[in-house]
Amino acid sequence: MTNIVLVLADNLGWGELGCYGGGALRGAPTPRIDALAKQGLLLQNFNVESDCIPTRSALMTGRHPIRTGGVKSQPPGVPHGVTRREVLLPQLLKAQGYATAMFGKWHLGDLQQRLPNARGFDEWYGIPRTSHESRHTETPGFDPSVSTIPMVMQGKSGAPSEDVKVYDIKARRLIDSELIEHSIAFLQRQAQSRQPFFLYVPLTHLHFPTLPHPEFAGRSGVSEFADSMMEMDHRVGLLLDELDRLDVTKDTLFIFASDNGPEFRLPDRGTAGYWEGTYHTAMEGGLRVPCILRWPGQISAGTVSNEMVHVVDMFVTLASIAGASIPQDRPIDGIDQTAFLRNPSSKSRREGFPFYIKQELRALKWRQWKLHLMWEREPNDGPIKLESPYLFDLLQDPKESRNVLVEQSWVLEPMQKMQQAFQQSLREHPPIAPGTPTSSVNQQRFL
Repeated sequence: MTNIVLVLADNLGWGELGCYGGGALRGAPTPRIDALAKQGLLLQNFNVESDCIPTRSALMTGRHPIRTGGVKSQPPGVPHGVTRREVLLPQLLKAQGYATAMFGKWHLGDLQQRLPNARGFDEWYGIPRTSHESRHTETPGFDPSVSTIPMVMQGKSGAPSEDVKVYDIKARRLIDSELIEHSIAFLQRQAQSRQPFFLYVPLTHLHFPTLPHPEFAGRSGVSEFADSMMEMDHRVGLLLDELDRLDVTKDTLFIFASDNGPEFRLPDRGTAGYWEGTYHTAMEGGLRVPCILRWPGQISAGTVSNEMVHVVDMFVTLASIAGASIPQDRPIDGIDQTAFLRNPSSKSRREGFPFYIKQELRALKWRQWKLHLMWEREPNDGPIKLESPYLFDLLQDPKESRNVLVEQSWVLEPMQKMQQAFQQSLREHPPIAPGTPTSSVNQQRFL
């Protein structure tokens, strides 16, 4: 059976890595990830959801977050993430005999019954929500009597998760090094057994505050953001080295991807490079992010493809590779891309998808075309509802600057058919409302 390692960067834009046109041009060479790209498949058209929770919900369920209620971040104590009605990827893999571990940023629910060890992971270490909480306890006026102290947590299947330490600025600088240490220890334990493994490593870089480990502070000579990129590249390299040392590289599908378009807050703003925009928008730079897959003997080295893949496809594809069956009692939006991965010169099985921000349909993407129903170039500019949609040809207009709806109005027919089919599915299978308590939906068994 194939081992699976999935590393997910946080808010890493399309234009940051050297293999995507950044790297040294951003003051931060990324030699380890660039070398990984030469060993496998680099996707130029890998698409995600609007921000952290929606993408992680889509990855773990194979369903667009409008269906699952995993549409936005919430503070501690407010129900968020996905309910236990959802069947998560580690549950499927665990049922196939995989050892499962998650070390990183979870962000799919901070109640005990929604934490990773209650959702199919044998063990986990990391943060239940997000990185900017690391500022809370050091913010003047912070009141722990009314606001939860953010914590680094850990847990194992069958027992409650527990707090490890306060997640403050010092812990924020150290967390990614700790995640890799836990990951390497897990790999070493698994190398002693014949059990296949699924290792999920959602790193915290480059989410704001983008602060490097002390060993990388000043490394770039440019900025803490560039230092953090160099650190991230190094951490990924340590994982790759350990797989080599344990002689399991040949049996392992290794995936490196990002959860969102680039960070938009200064001074930590990133870049989408060739594309326009950041996360929290429907601009192409918010949808399209890095994704590299290495699968020795299955994916040809040095392959690049502009075929469309969506993060929901990961759920179905990885389940297929592991021999698991996906749920049949609910709509699954993901498409099995295994055949495409094995022959990237062929066509992806996906032609398009709808793009929501929270519960609002913002855009549709189909083949080379992008149709904006709402227009917002920058987060918080305030979306404008368009009486007449904007249509862009992404092959000729990557910055989405020239509306070609009048010249190319034929494109409306297939795109609106796709929209209508998806919305009909929502009517037939009503979505779970954001913030729905676990007790309000059908339960899955504790796995």
